[in-house]
Amino acid sequence: MRKTLRVAAAPMFAAAFVLAALSAPANADTTGGTTESDAEIAQEWQTAWDTYHFTDTTPPAPGSGRSRVTNSISVDIDAPMPSTFYKYSDFNNHIGKNPFLKRVVTHKEWRTPPALYRNLTAIEEIPYEGTIVVSKTHAQQRLHADGFYYETDSWSQPNVVTHQKIDFTPLPGGKTRVTENLTFEADSSLIDFVATNGTASHQQLQAALKQAIESGEL
Repeated sequence: MRKTLRVAAAPMFAAAFVLAALSAPANADTTGGTTESDAEIAQEWQTAWDTYHFTDTTPPAPGSGRSRVTNSISVDIDAPMPSTFYKYSDFNNHIGKNPFLKRVVTHKEWRTPPALYRNLTAIEEIPYEGTIVVSKTHAQQRLHADGFYYETDSWSQPNVVTHQKIDFTPLPGGKTRVTENLTFEADSSLIDFVATNGTASHQQLQAALKQAIESGEL
């Protein structure tokens, strides 16, 4: 059911992406192509960072036309911590688990204690009316191995910002509970769609990662 919802949402999201691209700011991705070099994608990341300040968690101002929704989802994985933390938090392990995610480009990685920082772009290919729409999500991930959680802030067309905190809790019997706290911010006309389908996408990814970790694939 979750996969069906995610796949059914793809054309709607792709349509919104295409419409937003028509009014995208200079230097933002509007081509829908996959020919950019990693350096060009890194520049797009920097443009999104400078333009949208997507790590800013200040709520949208009243009358701004922007809204936010916060959801929380959990999954219990029959595998010990901390190995579950490291496998789950590696976005390259999400490739093949998210049906549209094709590549993760890491632009920079550095450590500022106690966190490990990664600036990256996740590239999805979404089918839409017989063609492929390429969606780039520009993100910063901060891993806190000392507390077994990570945070991710991101921006993607059509001007969707997400803030995530993913906590890992050891359970009896060598299991791990993963709780994703997800905050979606978008134009008010899109927020319900973004939050509903964004949450469904994360639930599908949780289930796929659970299966891969428990089976030993990861």
